[in-house]
Amino acid sequence: MEIFKALVLCSLLLNFIVPGFHAFDTIAPGQSVKDNETLVSAEGTFEAGFFNFADPTNQYFGIWYKDISPRTFVWIANRDTPVGNSSGVLNVTDGGNLVILNVSGDIVWSSNTSTTAKKPVLQLLDTGNLVVKEESNPENLLWQSFYLPGDTLLPGMRIRSSMVSGTFTSLTSWRDSQEPGKGEYSYHIDTHGFPQVVITKGGKLLYRAGSWNGNILSGIPSETLYKDFNFSFVITEQEVSYGYELLNQSIVSRYMITLTGQIQRFILSDQTNNWQLFYSGPADRCDNYNVCGVNSNCDVDNSPTCECLQGFIPKSPENWNSQNWTDGCVRRVNLDCSNSDGFLKYQGLKLPDTSASWFDKSMNLKECESICLKNCSCTAYANLDIRDGGSGCLLWFNNIVDVRKLSSGGQDLYIRMAASELDHNKDLNKKKLAGILVGCTLFIIIMVILVVTIFRWKKLKKAGKNQIVSGKNHTDNTQKGEIDIPIFDFSTIANATSNFSIGNKLGEGGFGPVYKGTLSNSQDIAVKRLCNNSGQGPKEFINEVVLIANLQHRNLVKLLGCCIQEDERILIYEFMTNRSLDYFIFDEARKSLLHWPQRFQIICGIARGLLYLHEDSRLRIIHRDLKTSNILLDENMNPKISDFGLARTFGGDEVEGKTKRVVGTYGYISPEYAARGNFSVKSDVFSFGVIVLETVCGKKNREYFDDHDHGLLGHAWRLWCEEKSMELIDESLGEPIGLAEADVLRCIQIGLLCVQDRPEDRPDMSAVVLMLNGEKSLPRPREPAFYPHQSGSSSGNSKLQSTNEISISLLDAR
Repeated sequence: MEIFKALVLCSLLLNFIVPGFHAFDTIAPGQSVKDNETLVSAEGTFEAGFFNFADPTNQYFGIWYKDISPRTFVWIANRDTPVGNSSGVLNVTDGGNLVILNVSGDIVWSSNTSTTAKKPVLQLLDTGNLVVKEESNPENLLWQSFYLPGDTLLPGMRIRSSMVSGTFTSLTSWRDSQEPGKGEYSYHIDTHGFPQVVITKGGKLLYRAGSWNGNILSGIPSETLYKDFNFSFVITEQEVSYGYELLNQSIVSRYMITLTGQIQRFILSDQTNNWQLFYSGPADRCDNYNVCGVNSNCDVDNSPTCECLQGFIPKSPENWNSQNWTDGCVRRVNLDCSNSDGFLKYQGLKLPDTSASWFDKSMNLKECESICLKNCSCTAYANLDIRDGGSGCLLWFNNIVDVRKLSSGGQDLYIRMAASELDHNKDLNKKKLAGILVGCTLFIIIMVILVVTIFRWKKLKKAGKNQIVSGKNHTDNTQKGEIDIPIFDFSTIANATSNFSIGNKLGEGGFGPVYKGTLSNSQDIAVKRLCNNSGQGPKEFINEVVLIANLQHRNLVKLLGCCIQEDERILIYEFMTNRSLDYFIFDEARKSLLHWPQRFQIICGIARGLLYLHEDSRLRIIHRDLKTSNILLDENMNPKISDFGLARTFGGDEVEGKTKRVVGTYGYISPEYAARGNFSVKSDVFSFGVIVLETVCGKKNREYFDDHDHGLLGHAWRLWCEEKSMELIDESLGEPIGLAEADVLRCIQIGLLCVQDRPEDRPDMSAVVLMLNGEKSLPRPREPAFYPHQSGSSSGNSKLQSTNEISISLLDAR
């Protein structure tokens, strides 16, 4: 050992005396990498070497992207054992072992390579993989960094779990942004039952990305599938592994677990050379493991979020009604454990926790049902693989855990029921069918109106005119209005969007998908295309055309035209380069780009736009779906209100309306609207107040904040009462002082005034604009409506027919 240390010291002295090359891609025994020297992959994609964070006494050896700033690390060798000063050296031993030595020649870190080679070399590949291989046989890899993941999964890298011992490799979070040692969060494959990908914290399960269904992990919405990725999940008797490859080598992508335990996929933007977030999970409250308890379904678009599966009732009704769902649900009628039991089909679900499941790859769905009926403990079944009509069998036993409704994709799940429950469900279906027939009748009426409208449009178009005249304003008003907007040919829009290619898709809302397009005159446009399974239809399409075509205000998005051809209904808008407000304020990286003056300008702009809708437009317009994702931002970060498909208009002295169909988005609708269907301009004022507080805080209203289980409104009220309102502001803003601090406090107080429980206690938008300008004194707010986190008078039983939160916005990563 002493002889080895002496040789190492000689090698170190030679390294300091004889200057080395600044950068190379391969080293052999006798060569080394020390401070200020790096390995660079052949095409210059990756670089490896020693570096420091804030503490100069701790030195690490890692790999990063060479030409991306700021430096983005993808792998660190000695993440838990930093070199104690800036004199670390990386060597390859004669046997092929990779070691990091300190100035004393002590081994700080070793690859512990099990095999030996006569002429080993170390090379950094353009995949980001650091490998030790035989010089004479380059295909024989003795060791590779891809087998020892850090916090990042690169294309070609895989996480692996042993089906025999249960040991696994995982993505593990850093302890801190300046300390890359292994943190508490782990992203790995759980091999109990049918293997599934999970995130744990100290062994506690927090989130399931789910089991593999042939295309994607079952807990991830299908909209996250990307045409340039090839995901794969391989199960053998010895091992299961998960990873992805790039089909388009020009794409730069990484997949990582964050300090806070989120799994995020980034794609490098060609335009900005910055990382763009493509997917993040957990994405919402329903992604938290078993948030609704057993035998329940979580749907983030419903209010309340949790509901018992059909045939099940809350185990503790009192707790359930207070939105404490931890006890879950139990069967209303016990199973007969005989062939008289049957199954109820659910669609579009994230499959339940598979850790106690059984699977068979060869069975079909009918055989799967039969084998489940023969086992008294079997409670549900599904296809193992959804491709080509489905194959394989997956069975669940006893309680059904961690089910949620997905925004897109999902799978069919068959849940076992007693025969009497199935009969009860048939009766319910008959009632639903009657409701559907009524709905179909109304739909036919609307379609007749639409056909008449289309006929008039085509007639005017044939005559060479470039305007349309609506036959009727279909928003509960009988006043007619002219619509002077261009009509586009479908071929023009198809060409502008590259035939609605996935690469041009910006997102998807309640109306349907939104695409970026470029007209022949080089003008960028945003194209909203009604999809067949949209929750909105012809009525909302006509409603938006009629309303927004007649609105002109700098804080309202501009409608450039429309297109109707056969079944196609398309709206064409001005393109907003800076996406939507939620894209910035709810993202940990991007929120720091939105400084307080810009946030205050956005709040004031939204207020002016609402004032125009409520008081200055031809008809009084209530938006009914005001939220951060419907606030678009132009190149100067000026806000523009968008998405008028759910808006309603009042004429004359009308001030309030009532509906049985509550629409909007969870967290933004007012309590009187959610509970009783009453809406007015004060409903929009409530939504505006939520947006103001979210913009100040940088958090969503439906998040939980403190020990009192409060959402944002309750949290803001508590801080206000304790005279600690400045603690509410987004940490990324720093500490506003002077006039800026006064503006922040004014906005918080205005936000609280706007979310008062009683509509009459909320200011109108003319008063809000004056308050924001400092031209009107601010009354002291009362306790606000804590809806949607608190039951009582401020929450109701209405089921929200909610649009999702994706707006017309650019996504550079696509």
